Amino acid sequence: MTVTDDQDRAAGGPAVTELPEDITIATEEGRRLAEQLQDESSRHARKLLEVKNLSTHFFTSDGVVHAVDDISFELDYGETLGLVGESGCGKSVTALSLTRLVPNPPGRIVSGEIIFDGVNIMKLSGEEMRLLRGKRIGFIFQDPMTSLNPTLTVGYQIAESTRIHMGLSRKAADDRAAELLSKVGIPRARDRMSDYPHQFSGGMRQRVMIAIALACDPMLLLADEPTTALDVTIQAQILELIRSLSDEFGTAVILITHDLGIAAGMCNRVNVMYAGRIVETGSVDVIFENPRMPYAWGLLDSLPRLDEQKGARLRTIEGLPPDLINPGPECRFSPRCPYVRDICRTTEPELSPREEEGHLARCHGTEPGGWIQ
Repeated sequence: MTVTDDQDRAAGGPAVTELPEDITIATEEGRRLAEQLQDESSRHARKLLEVKNLSTHFFTSDGVVHAVDDISFELDYGETLGLVGESGCGKSVTALSLTRLVPNPPGRIVSGEIIFDGVNIMKLSGEEMRLLRGKRIGFIFQDPMTSLNPTLTVGYQIAESTRIHMGLSRKAADDRAAELLSKVGIPRARDRMSDYPHQFSGGMRQRVMIAIALACDPMLLLADEPTTALDVTIQAQILELIRSLSDEFGTAVILITHDLGIAAGMCNRVNVMYAGRIVETGSVDVIFENPRMPYAWGLLDSLPRLDEQKGARLRTIEGLPPDLINPGPECRFSPRCPYVRDICRTTEPELSPREEEGHLARCHGTEPGGWIQ
């Protein structure tokens, strides 16, 4: 297959690449993906990502944990989507499922479809998935210290994916790595390429992770709590970096966070997750101005406000998330909901439309004719 000149590629030229020689194409979807990789400039579907009825379970000695349970959502080309919710609600497992990186055993995607740019990645072989990871889908993991290889220089770790996926020579790959380190704000980028992860601060390691994720100009960037354990000023710099690079490269982003302030400032749309389910979805303006699910109200009420009286106590969501081993038929938020009624304890509501276009919520009380106005 055709390979572009290294100088063109290093300068951001034509994006036509060869397939890694050690990957065997064995499925029809794999052949379709291989053809698409030769024409990266065009879109091949109505949506970049369509997730349909995705369920990921963990099979443990105590029982089957329904970590992600029958979720569906879409992502447009170039859009930023937030996944928000408490720890343990299924956000990170959703991201791992999208890249088929769920550890097996004990985890397994048990049902659903994941359509990425027209290709059903659930039909790809394990080898064929390597054509997507790093090349079309970049991943910023939660903890850069454990995600980066401590025995390899950061320059090598950035350049590796460009050599594999873009067919660059060692020199062109090193030039690309230096360019990316500079772009993400690492001073003396070419000198720092020979340094190891432990020689960087937490914020700088996160910048290296972003450089690796963006090395091959992916169409989708999965950012899993990219500002965890960073101080506030560094958080703002990292988020602004992700935003500016997304705008520059036209990359779609799925931003996973429990910080609603980050979601409000970064996202076009938001999916609120609770106990493995999407319980509300809509544009960022709708979710923050007119949420229609009591769990979303609880998340928003727990945030400090500038207009509150000095000394006012923060409100909390009472109780604990439910056990996800064999969950029952009831609304999963009902044990913690102040508006609960008998129907909530026996029947789980559907994710159904509300007033605004594209706004869906999972609550009996806020449905038309419900008891919550």
